Amino acid sequence: MKYYLSIDIGASSGRHILSHIEDGKLVLEEIFRFDNGMEEKDGHLIWNYKKLFENIVEGMKKCSEIGKIPCSLGIDTWGVDYALIDENDEVIGDVYAYRDGRTEQPIKAVHSIIPFEKLYERTGSQFQIYNTIYQLYADKTTGKLAAAKRFLMMPDFFNFLLTGVKKNEFTNASTTGLLSAKTREWDREIVRELGLPEELFKELSDPATKVGELKKEIAEKVGYQTTVVLPATHDTASAVIAVPEKGTPLYLSSGTWSLLGIESPVAITKKEALDANFTNEGGYGRSTRFLKNIMGLWMIQSVRKEHGKKYGWGDYVVMAKEVKDFDSIVDVNDSAFLAPESMIGAIEDYCKKTGQKVPETPGELALCVYDSLAVCYDKAIKNIEEITGYKFDSIHIVGGGCQNSYLNELTEKRTGKKVVAGPVEATAIGNALAQIIYDGAVADMDEAKDLVARSF
Repeated sequence: MKYYLSIDIGASSGRHILSHIEDGKLVLEEIFRFDNGMEEKDGHLIWNYKKLFENIVEGMKKCSEIGKIPCSLGIDTWGVDYALIDENDEVIGDVYAYRDGRTEQPIKAVHSIIPFEKLYERTGSQFQIYNTIYQLYADKTTGKLAAAKRFLMMPDFFNFLLTGVKKNEFTNASTTGLLSAKTREWDREIVRELGLPEELFKELSDPATKVGELKKEIAEKVGYQTTVVLPATHDTASAVIAVPEKGTPLYLSSGTWSLLGIESPVAITKKEALDANFTNEGGYGRSTRFLKNIMGLWMIQSVRKEHGKKYGWGDYVVMAKEVKDFDSIVDVNDSAFLAPESMIGAIEDYCKKTGQKVPETPGELALCVYDSLAVCYDKAIKNIEEITGYKFDSIHIVGGGCQNSYLNELTEKRTGKKVVAGPVEATAIGNALAQIIYDGAVADMDEAKDLVARSF
């Protein structure tokens, strides 16, 4: 039996999932799960990358313990964040988290050099205050870039720690705001105009290609040797691979973030896309994921944390369904909800500011979040249909958020589209499929999609 290990790390948790093909279907087994989250240090939000890597290795050990050795493994994470490496292969300083507020002045400086409209025309990347381009410019102004010899996105960095091989993978690089919309390679002109070191930006590698073998000391720790393979290392790109429909389906990858869009053969950078703040990110086979980043279930996750986690996810659904006469809607993409000290307070303030009823119970809070998400999904779908000319009867919702049947119901109600929910573990499945294609167990992406449709 051949096993493939997907290491899927999100902003709030990570998991190791083994996959194998049995009777023509893909079978999944979660073998390890761990918490993740930003930490505060010296007034900044950072990632504890050492702890994250310890968890990566710990989960890999579980394969030995249960006697299921993977023939390969792949790592995917969120986008935009990175580590800087010096000439001695050491990490320079802290690895900042995207919700950190250090980019305010760099954004103004970048746009004074290259106006955002021009940046969008060149890259197709939507404006987000945490885009890598602004983070790197912040590093330039503080002098952090001076000693940097290599720039590695988070999964690239973890691959380097496992193998000693430095590779930049295409789909995660596409979240930086530094790739050309036309060539889908680094936009060297932007790099030069901003005064960023060109040597940092190396050749881009595609999903389903080999990184390398485990370093000797890592192999000894985990109890086996295996091949590290590039999946689509951006988690949403992997999730989209697992959408069980060929062609150009409308999808929503639902989790901490909601990513709603289509796969397009080319980037779409027309003014209408800019005005709607859509982005063009990389997909398998150098396709383009034309999509909208929406705040997602981060809001209810934050509410639950403030409630001391005394309610389960299902409790919020039950309480929301019981609410009567409450119809307040917030703009989930408002910056007030990105990293507030109190999410409940931010929702209350927004409702007060807009003259709406303020939620007073956990059920009203949950309904406000869920229905506001559904309203935002509807707006984004209308934007896609107007910009691209495509029309959709249904929407595929994949990822952990697809288990929220009430949010699915609200989405059907608000959008008028049939919701097709699942698979839940879309990111891990897409990660595994890239490894399976590399291994030759399926011939191409069409066969991979057929495998998903048969399996889930």
